[in-house]
Amino acid sequence: MNTVGLLVVFAEAFINVLGGALTLAIFLRVIQSWIPAMRLPWGIGEFAWSVTEPILGPIRRALPSSAGFDFSPFIALIVIQVTQSILIRLLPQPV
Repeated sequence: MNTVGLLVVFAEAFINVLGGALTLAIFLRVIQSWIPAMRLPWGIGEFAWSVTEPILGPIRRALPSSAGFDFSPFIALIVIQVTQSILIRLLPQPV
């Protein structure tokens, strides 16, 4: 496999790992919102909050209030999956 092929494989793996990490952080944040007293060790909860707030905050502000339900994590997960799919399709196919 040539250098370009290796770069494409690396980029695809990076996109998949980043999308998976963001998805996991959003799930952690949702679970923490259901159980407010739950404290995750090693500052994982604070890390998940700081990583996801720049994504969820603008979505939350753009969505109208809907009876106290926060749909921003659901919208964010859809956007992450669609973006991940588009980015991977834009990569050239390794030969």
